[in-house]
Amino acid sequence: MSQSIEVTKRNGIREPLDLDKIHRVISWAAEGLNNVSVSQVEIKSHIQFYDGIKTEDIHETIIKAAADLISEESPDYQYMAARLAVFHLRKRAYGQFEPPHLYKQVTSMVEKNRYDRHLLEDYSEEEFNQMNEFIDHWRDLNFSYAAVKQLEGKYLVQNRVTGEVYESAQFLYMLVAACLFAKYPPEKRMDYIRRFYDATSQFKISLPTPIMSGVRTPTRQFSSCVLIECGDSLDSINATASAIVKYVSQRAGIGINAGRIRALGSPIRNGEAFHTGCIPFFKYFQTAVKSCSQGGVRGGAATLFYPLWHLEVESLLVLKNNRGVEENRVRHLDYGVQFNKLMYQRLIKDQHITLFSPSDVPGLYDAFFCDQDEFERLYVQYEADDSIRKKRIKAIELFGLFMQERASTGRIYLQNVDHTNNHSPFDAKVAPIRQSNLCLEIALPTKPLSHVNDEEGEIALCTLSAFNLGSIESLDDFAELADLGVRALDSLLDYQDYPVPAAWNATQGRRTLGIGVINMAYYLAKNGVRYSDGSANGLVHRTFEAMQYYLLKASNDLAKEKGACPKFNETTYSQGIMPIDTYKKDLDTVCSEPLHYDWDALRESVKEHGLRNSTLSALMPSETSSQISNATNGIEPPRGHISVKSSKDGVMKQVVPDYENLKDAYELLWSIPNNKGYLELVGIMQKFVDQTISANTNYDPGKFENNKVPMKQLLQDLLYAYKLGVKTMYYHNTRDGASDSQNDVAGRKAVPQEKAAATAAVVATEFDDDDDCAGGACKI
Repeated sequence: MSQSIEVTKRNGIREPLDLDKIHRVISWAAEGLNNVSVSQVEIKSHIQFYDGIKTEDIHETIIKAAADLISEESPDYQYMAARLAVFHLRKRAYGQFEPPHLYKQVTSMVEKNRYDRHLLEDYSEEEFNQMNEFIDHWRDLNFSYAAVKQLEGKYLVQNRVTGEVYESAQFLYMLVAACLFAKYPPEKRMDYIRRFYDATSQFKISLPTPIMSGVRTPTRQFSSCVLIECGDSLDSINATASAIVKYVSQRAGIGINAGRIRALGSPIRNGEAFHTGCIPFFKYFQTAVKSCSQGGVRGGAATLFYPLWHLEVESLLVLKNNRGVEENRVRHLDYGVQFNKLMYQRLIKDQHITLFSPSDVPGLYDAFFCDQDEFERLYVQYEADDSIRKKRIKAIELFGLFMQERASTGRIYLQNVDHTNNHSPFDAKVAPIRQSNLCLEIALPTKPLSHVNDEEGEIALCTLSAFNLGSIESLDDFAELADLGVRALDSLLDYQDYPVPAAWNATQGRRTLGIGVINMAYYLAKNGVRYSDGSANGLVHRTFEAMQYYLLKASNDLAKEKGACPKFNETTYSQGIMPIDTYKKDLDTVCSEPLHYDWDALRESVKEHGLRNSTLSALMPSETSSQISNATNGIEPPRGHISVKSSKDGVMKQVVPDYENLKDAYELLWSIPNNKGYLELVGIMQKFVDQTISANTNYDPGKFENNKVPMKQLLQDLLYAYKLGVKTMYYHNTRDGASDSQNDVAGRKAVPQEKAAATAAVVATEFDDDDDCAGGACKI
């Protein structure tokens, strides 16, 4: 057969089919791997050879065959498939397996307008020769199959219309480093480039999608998260929509604070007209978010925030569900509902919550974020004022509706605004935090835009990366990684463009960073501790203390070199206040681990020299960027030893790290009995993290009577998270797909009042024992 059939190579040349050549490539991909079979891949390929068959079609068929064989019994097929995919990718990019010299690659790509021209302006050919010596292209063979497919689909520079790929991964890592350290002095920068390249290409530091796909290209916007606050005027609403479009088009996830918008029926122009309410403007924002596809990398997405006490809250809470009609639903946004202590107290005491339009209650909306005592004073005052439009609703009914929609959609999030501002790197009196972002881990000050080119407003940007906990051998490893991470991201703030003046204003003033972690499940497994039973509490406390300490030290050292950020005086750090001073002290009842670092010396150094960056840490989901490092997602437990990842590029299997040695040490998501241990770990992490955490709640209806998750359990978890100082809650996950159609929280309507009262009594009673409650007043 091989004598009579010809194949068509990538360059169009035909040659006789050589089965031995195919066998050699598969054998090369299998070298050194356990429990993989060359013949099994060849058999599973089922290639139907015909005259003129393309070699790339043969290669893709073999890759798929190897990928389909990935299993718990034979996890190394993920590396065999990856090697075959890397071979294929390089052939597509270069026409051969061996990558070109770095300088040749850069000059060619700059000429094609694929790489940023500054690379050739900032570096000499001799320096590119040095960088070429640093590159280790064999590190491509450390990727898993899921990682290679993510690189192909999202990160490598390519023509997304034709599918042409122009680079392989090591060029990505090296050129990101070159771009970020380009402005460092020549005598220092090559050392930083080498160290940062090693840290990223060896998966010690994980980079987010905007950086991996954008840095080195002519597009210069790399912040992952953008927070835009909307005022209560048409000019501000239009300016908000304009800013959304600009940032969605440049790969950013959006947080929109629309809580100031007045309620339906409010007077306009002294009663000349009445207001159409929030929903039409939320639809306007949804259209802006969905107007761009983010260059084919990912779709536009946003979370919109409003307070629980907004007069329209009952209509807003149901915007995402599948009931209703298009006119009263805005389903393609996610929502963040904002709570504070007074709201929880009304629930525990089985009292009412009063709803207001922010436009009718002067000072209340601002006090909600910056002064909790003033908020309560004004709130009670306005409740007693009969001249003000309002509505009263039983707290348990409102909380029940919130939890019902959160369970039903999975994507109604929450923010505890008092924790966000009281345990904050910002002085809430001058720089309050009034929202978070799409993934609920960013907490930064914002100011509404008064018009499109408003330079006084603040659009908050946060630039992200993460440490791979799986690579941490000693907690002092954070010293080097923090120095590299802080310097690289701080440089990026000056390297990127700012399409909206208010974003430049906020970023240059505050220089905010958000460095998190990936691979926590592996970290816990290899250290022999678990999410659910408290055994991980001490380790997590020590780990996140070390991380935050070294991040602050790195930013303090950078401030000694380059100066503190201009608005450092608006941080609590400037007053000598550290995260260890403001955390929720209830946390001490679940973790008594002492502090291990010299916080007092750091405190004095920060007061004297400042910080280059107002914030340093945030714990993001890292769904796709974790896959590049063959790591577990963020802080989350895996659902299984093999995760099936779906994307626009197809379905991929990813095996947990070191599966063969640690399979019994992993605690899988649905084997965890409840949310208690996980929430305690989130609280411990939040003690040190200066922004916030993408933390999820997870429910298996099969663990409850009649396969229904009781409202009591949902509310207890909500209150326990608040008690531990948790700032934000992200996804509500329900096992077996029930999150899309969950009926198990007292049906689909608000909880009936008699049932609500009983639920409130149970919740309050159960918290009496733990929270020093007297007369129903739970001290949360």
